[in-house]
Amino acid sequence: MQFVPYRHKVQYYETDTMKIVHHSNYVRWMEEARVDMLEQMGIGYDVMEQEGILSPVLSVSCTYKAMTRFPETVEISVRLVRYTGVKFDLAYEIRGAKERDLRSFGESAHCFIDQSGKPISLKKKFPVWDEIFRSHTQAP
Repeated sequence: MQFVPYRHKVQYYETDTMKIVHHSNYVRWMEEARVDMLEQMGIGYDVMEQEGILSPVLSVSCTYKAMTRFPETVEISVRLVRYTGVKFDLAYEIRGAKERDLRSFGESAHCFIDQSGKPISLKKKFPVWDEIFRSHTQAP
């Protein structure tokens, strides 16, 4: 299953003195898209946290290909590329919404932990969620 791309309209405060989006915002947009993806799956962070599950970032990377400026809109596509039951990896593409040109791409890795910081296996604790993650995983 493909997710509906997340759309973000560049805000003026996200730009630098050259009117170009500051590089740190691309990682923020990836997080916004990740939150949206989980909501599309029916397992948003709010749902997870109500069940006592947290999902911290283990790593993140972003490669910049072209500049984005105010007031453009970008679309962020997310793919769930790996899922083990305890960890998952995502791939992102950020494109100009109008031009469809690649602005950046990146990856992030995450895990599931309980409130005390211990790893959790969704397969064991939340088998329905495990099946949802498995059904959405797409190989690169």
